[in-house]
Amino acid sequence: MSAKKTSSAARKARIEEMRRAERARETRNRILTIGVSVVIVAGLVVGGTFLIRSQSDDSDAAGDTKAASGKFVTGEDGVKKWEGKLAQTHVTKSVKYPVEPPVGGDHNPVWQNCNGDVYDKAIKNENAVHSLEHGAVWVTYNSAASEDDIKALAEKVKQTPYTLMSPVDDQKDPLMLSAWGHQRTVTSASDPNVGKFFETYVQGEQTPEPGAACTNGLS
Repeated sequence: MSAKKTSSAARKARIEEMRRAERARETRNRILTIGVSVVIVAGLVVGGTFLIRSQSDDSDAAGDTKAASGKFVTGEDGVKKWEGKLAQTHVTKSVKYPVEPPVGGDHNPVWQNCNGDVYDKAIKNENAVHSLEHGAVWVTYNSAASEDDIKALAEKVKQTPYTLMSPVDDQKDPLMLSAWGHQRTVTSASDPNVGKFFETYVQGEQTPEPGAACTNGLS
């Protein structure tokens, strides 16, 4: 083979080797670019998710003002019925309810024990509302209620499954009865409306989750 042909073949070999090297470099660059892009996109997704969750947590911490929408309408029997939407979402943050004590709305995943349970200290609304969802009647009182009425109502609650009782300092009237979506004021423990309210609303037709447990919750 002539020197000229040998030189030409060597040149072609070097060119082909350079082309292979260039193709390899391009491939590596593409892989690197794709990898970096994936990392950036993943970071944006994670960051966006974290931001959304943080904003959601901040909103929950401030109270969910959309837990209930509507208003009370008082019937001829004196029972106030909530006309509007009562949310039923489980939340772990505090909830801002439109009435005190509340009659429904978003609430804690754990219910307050309501198997005739009497609490001498305030309980959290979010847990008590879950009890109402299970068909419980919640008896509440403030500092204006008499000791005799408190004791008499406590005895009635202790004998009645799906009821609970606790003080609520901020409520409007001394003695109040609440069920899911329903509420009324009573004048005393001997008020006949106490018995009527229990008969109608303990596991009544208003119950969103009839038969759900009132034990093994929060005590």
